[in-house]
This record gives sequence, C-alpha cells and structure tokens, in this order.
Amino acid sequence: MADLISTNPCTGIELWRGPIADEAAVDAAVQRARAAQPAWEATPLDDRIAILRAYADRVKARADDVARIISQETGKPFWETKTEAASVAAKVDISIKAQAERTGAHLTDTNGLIQALRHRAHGVLAVLGPYNFPAHLPNGHIVPALLAGNAVVFKPSELAPATAELTGTLWREAGLPDGVLEIVQGDGETGKALAGHAGTDGLLFTGSSGTGKALARQFAETPGRILALEMGGNNPLLVWDLADGDLDAATAIIVQSAFLSAGQRCTCARRLIVQDRLANTLLARIAETIDTLIVGAPFDQPQPFMGPVVDNRAADKVQAQVAALLALGGGAIRPLVRRDPALPFLSPALIDMSGLENAPDEEIFGPVLQIWRESDFDVAIARANATRFGLSAAMLGGTRDQFDRFRQRTRAGVINWNRPTNGASSALPFGGLGDSGNHRPSAYYAADYCAFPVAGMEAPVIEGALGVGVRA
Repeated sequence: MADLISTNPCTGIELWRGPIADEAAVDAAVQRARAAQPAWEATPLDDRIAILRAYADRVKARADDVARIISQETGKPFWETKTEAASVAAKVDISIKAQAERTGAHLTDTNGLIQALRHRAHGVLAVLGPYNFPAHLPNGHIVPALLAGNAVVFKPSELAPATAELTGTLWREAGLPDGVLEIVQGDGETGKALAGHAGTDGLLFTGSSGTGKALARQFAETPGRILALEMGGNNPLLVWDLADGDLDAATAIIVQSAFLSAGQRCTCARRLIVQDRLANTLLARIAETIDTLIVGAPFDQPQPFMGPVVDNRAADKVQAQVAALLALGGGAIRPLVRRDPALPFLSPALIDMSGLENAPDEEIFGPVLQIWRESDFDVAIARANATRFGLSAAMLGGTRDQFDRFRQRTRAGVINWNRPTNGASSALPFGGLGDSGNHRPSAYYAADYCAFPVAGMEAPVIEGALGVGVRA
C-alpha cells in the first residue's frame, strides 16, 4: 500500500503518515463493522449513551490536543479550533436529546391495543468527512449514528487524517467496542471504494456539490440505502435600509460571514447584495476593516483572524476563480493577494460585480466576497435567490415585513436576519436545498437519517373476524 501523508499547510512539515486503504482494506473494515453491529444495536440505549458521554469527557479532557492537531492540519487559528473541539464534545448531549424527541420509542395504549412507533438502526453507515471542520462535521454524523445503534466506517479527508486518528483513539478509550467505528484512511479512490461497497446500508456525506451529485447518481441504483448529502453554497447576504448607527455592527457581521475560517465554511457569504444608496459608505467601511485583519499561522501572537486555505492546490483554485471574475469585468475593491507563492495564505478579497450578469454560479471556497449594488428591493431579492444552491442566506437591516418577503422568496435551509450567514444553532436542523443538499438536514435532525421508523399495532390476544363478502 502507498502511504498517505499529512503536512502542515503553513510550514510543509510532515505531521502524519500511514497506509492508504485499498479496496481489500475497505472491505475488511466493512466486514468488521457488520460483524460488530448487531451486538451494538442490542446494547441497551442507556449503555450506549454512557459510552458516548465517556467519549465527550475524553474530548473535554484533551480539548487542547484536539484543537492543536486540527490547527496543524488545516492552518486554522488556535482560538477557532478550540471552539471546534468544544463543539465535538457538546454534540453528544445534543444528539441524546434529539434522539429522544425525534426517533425514540412512542407507545400509545387504547383499550389494550398499542399503537407503537419505534426506530431501528440502518446497520452499517459510511461517513465521508471534509477538511474544513475535520472533527466537528464528521462527528455530527458519527455520534447520532452510533447512538441509534449503527456501526460506522469513517473515511476522513485525506488532508486531515491525524485529526481522525486522535478522535478514534478517544472513542476507544471511552469503551466503544471493537468494530463499531472503523476508520479507513485514504484518497478519493478509498472514498469511492467505501461509497460503492454493497456491505454498507447508507452513506453520510459532507463535501463538495460535484462529489455529492456523483454519489446521488450512484445511490439512485440502490434506493434501499440511505444517502444524506451536506454540500456547499453560493450564499447571499442582503443589506437594506440600514440605519447609520448600525454600520459598524453590519460591517462586523459581513466580515465574519465572508472571511471566517478563510472563507472555508460552506455557510460563508459569497455574494453581498447591497442597497445602492448604502454601498459606497458600507463598502468603504468593509474595506477598511479587511485591512486590519491579521492573516497568519495558527499559533501566532497576536492570534490571527484567519489562517491559510487548506493547501496550495486550494489556493491555486481560488486564485483562478478570482482571475475569471476579473476577466468578466469584475472590479477589485480589495484584490486577492498571495504573499508567498509557496504557501496558501490569501488575503480577503472584495470584487465588485455590479451590472454583470455573466458571473458563474459557483462556490468559491476561500476568502472572496462578490458585490452587487441594487436600487430595487425586489430585484435585490431576485439577485440573492438566483442560484442553484440553497444552503444559507441572511439579511441585514430592513423591517420585519421586508425580512419576511426575503425569507418567503429565498430557497435556503438556513435564513438569518441581522445575524451572519455562518451562524447556525445546534438546537435546529442544518441543511440545504438544490445543489446544497438532498433534504436530509443534519444537526438536530441528524437522528432522522440515522434510523428508520417501524410502526405497528400490538394486542395481547388474537381477535379477528371477517365481515362483508362472506357467505353465511
């Protein structure tokens, strides 16, 4: 087997090395998971919960270690990866509550006849994880899947294998039985082998729209296997009728929406649609704020606002996408700058696309915000909604009636008012429409796709009689 190598994007230093799982290794992992799953599902729910809570305790105890390895593999600031580690631990109690509310057992006794609703595990679920939140996002699938009684085979991003190895160790320390969580490291070929394996009962995916569409085509041939897709977005942020006193707050929300995590959140704002009369003042304020943002390595002091994109290949792609926008006629209010061609650090960019109708409807997964100026509110809403994606959207300013018009006409799974596009509540579902998802929202609704309902009527004695259509 060839080796998979993880390197620090800020330095190029090797962090982790291990064998790439080929088809035989993937098959062996699936078989181990399938052998372990029946006993895990038969384990009383309270006992499964105890192991999950032990895992959360292990994550809390080693939170700095978890955050540190995420920072080393992705380049994200240490302050930010500490919040990711906290989210990993918090997911357990959130999932326990969601499972009880949405997919627990519900029995109604009516004069001795019980109407029963129970939920069963699918069996073995594959999980394909992304690099932008290499601990938190796979964890959002794995925790509810295990809670429901599934076994899991997890293929992490090839850019963050060390993070997965550490979380796998914490699961073992928590007492998770052998085989219930298998980790297969590798590249795209490993992912294909896992996604296509007939021994799995479903796939939970977080990643790009292109890969998600390919998986949807593949899974069309196996309707009995569950497929949950969580993909990207070309997310709009609309600013309208903003009060003068709200300019600073709006600027902060816009910068957070567009540039947090170096623009590598699927919910980041990609398109700012701004009322024309506000545009000059607001854009000047945004540009001034961008100039103050620190772009640096994870452990620099003072701590940076954002780090690099995940690797040089990602940086090359973002640069090419921005060059294409400029070639179409876009104007750089703040250009995208790569200070060292050998490293993937990118400065935040503002590109004015006002008046251009030929901009590609693509997700630019980096620190790039496109601007459109509009003078008519309905045209602005149409501009915001003109996308094949449908993950996140937000509006700043305006009245409740205006926001309701925006909300009612915008097709997205997350729609915020006076909050960032990348602000999502863990107590709510998270997912998108169109090229952003397949109506399998995660977060609080992840319980729904990790189990299937079994409905029944149950009586203690047999009672039956034929009625109409029987000869006397």
